[in-house]
Amino acid sequence: MGCYDCCIRCLGAVPYTSLLATLLCYTGVALFCGGGHEALTHTHTFVELYFARDVQDFTVLADFIKYFQYVIYGLASFFFLYGLLLLAEGFYTTSAVKQTFGEFRSTKFGRCFSLTFIILTYVLAVIWLVVFGFTAIPVLFFINMKSSCHKVNILSETTLFNQQSRVCMDARMYGFLPWNAVPGIVCGNTLANICKTPEFYVTYDLYICAFAGAGITLLALFIYVVATTYNYAVLRFLGRKGIRC
Repeated sequence: MGCYDCCIRCLGAVPYTSLLATLLCYTGVALFCGGGHEALTHTHTFVELYFARDVQDFTVLADFIKYFQYVIYGLASFFFLYGLLLLAEGFYTTSAVKQTFGEFRSTKFGRCFSLTFIILTYVLAVIWLVVFGFTAIPVLFFINMKSSCHKVNILSETTLFNQQSRVCMDARMYGFLPWNAVPGIVCGNTLANICKTPEFYVTYDLYICAFAGAGITLLALFIYVVATTYNYAVLRFLGRKGIRC
């Protein structure tokens, strides 16, 4: 067998779907963890400067930020290892590998192993769907805040009365602060000035980065579910037929 034929057979043995899902997973987790960690740090400063005068008003938020940043470290490690396991499972069960190595035989343990990954990945995808939804909350907050600032600027230029003071942004409505927090809300020109600060734009961009990362990771998990389900179906079919692959 020539070198060209060997290369073709080796390339044919690669589980491309699992490989694509792994690359997407690592990209998404990197964006989510990196962007989320920095966004939480900036959120602490942002809320403290503009929405809360008393330290006690954002104690709960500060504790949440502190502990969730540790959770992010754990998520990064977990997905790194889990992605490697799923990629290895893809190499183990892909039909291309079984056709290349003719002595391979599917076993009950191999089928149970694949079924376990299907269940775990499906449960993880459902959990991550919830995470993806929660990640949208701060993005929605900053989108609404930017829109309110734009409205304030328009009203301040086109009206004689102080109508822009009626345009407000309440951080308490989004769960960032308790309802008894003071002031918890900013209005009018003060709101417009906040939107001009670098802190606003940096935090906004970081949350968009984290949101995009969560979406990419969710897509990767769905691709993993499809790939592992297909691999399991192949193993069951070959197991029933008693075929040596």
